[in-house]
Amino acid sequence: MPEHIPDVLPKGVQPRITLKDTDGQLPRYFSNGFRRYTDFQPLAKGGAAILQSCKDNNLGRTVVMKTLHPHLASHDYQRARFLREARVTAQLQHPNTVPVYELGIDNDGNLYFTMKKITGKTLRDILESQITGDRQALETYNLERLLAVMIQVCNALAYAHAHGVVHRDVKPENIQIGSFGEVMLLDWGVAKVWALPDDDTFAAMEHEELTAVGQRPGTPLYMSPEQVRGNGEIDARTDIYSIGCVLYEILTLKEPLRGKQIRETFDMIVNQQPQAPGKRTPSRLIPDELGTICLRTLEKDPEKRFQTMLELITALRNFRSHAMESGEGRAEGRRTGFGEFRKESRKYSVDRMKVGKEQG
Repeated sequence: MPEHIPDVLPKGVQPRITLKDTDGQLPRYFSNGFRRYTDFQPLAKGGAAILQSCKDNNLGRTVVMKTLHPHLASHDYQRARFLREARVTAQLQHPNTVPVYELGIDNDGNLYFTMKKITGKTLRDILESQITGDRQALETYNLERLLAVMIQVCNALAYAHAHGVVHRDVKPENIQIGSFGEVMLLDWGVAKVWALPDDDTFAAMEHEELTAVGQRPGTPLYMSPEQVRGNGEIDARTDIYSIGCVLYEILTLKEPLRGKQIRETFDMIVNQQPQAPGKRTPSRLIPDELGTICLRTLEKDPEKRFQTMLELITALRNFRSHAMESGEGRAEGRRTGFGEFRKESRKYSVDRMKVGKEQG
């Protein structure tokens, strides 16, 4: 390998671009359909879908393919939700959403869509490492960097809201930080989409809903009070609450409200105010201004929160500007970002394992 081409990542993490991938002839039996994909490798399985990496032989690149589990392939609700996720993700063409390449039907007649493959870690992975006191995670992902990540996620949500889409499931697991600094907001499968006012099919409906009767879209620990109540009052401010939960966890390494069971968690979300981040974990020296911003996102009454994602972005950017101008915030950010708090973190990790993963 030429010396001027650096090995940024270990071999196998990022495939090299080679002449055989860029200059080769198209296959003799050229196909724009499912047959173009080969070399399938499993990535992950969820409750409804399967993720695999595969080779797009027409363009010589590795992509990610998402399909439904075979037993759900003919399920009307799951198919509708799958189609919505593919189309919403494809139509939200923003630097912080994953590009979708194709929606199609495989050889068995099942739906699939392909998208860009991103290597990296989820914010959940990073926070779990910080909870255990991992020095590299604390130093690499300090407060300043994680605030930059949050602003990018907020930009993606602001773009979605401008297009009439509410994510409804913002959580650390759905925020991916790529190996080269990319930030992606994933999983639009439970997104809420506003119907067009002149659409005859939905003229009598205020919103188009795919959610099954009795279900609450979202993950319990990051749900807003209005999601928990299930009264249909869902708008952009719901995502503001959820992003506030993520911000709170970045600051404190603890969720704002967590009960021993889901029902207790729901009751706390509706009726209990979270403790100020600075009081919850005083050892992390959280700047008061940032704590105030966080608590405003977590107001029970949507009218008291930031009213738009752009307002929240402005507040976060102003905090960063003030911190850099004064120098005080940068010092606090360093201590908050990678100060050592292993004893407290380990205690929290043990408590978390006792509660279990049932709440998300």
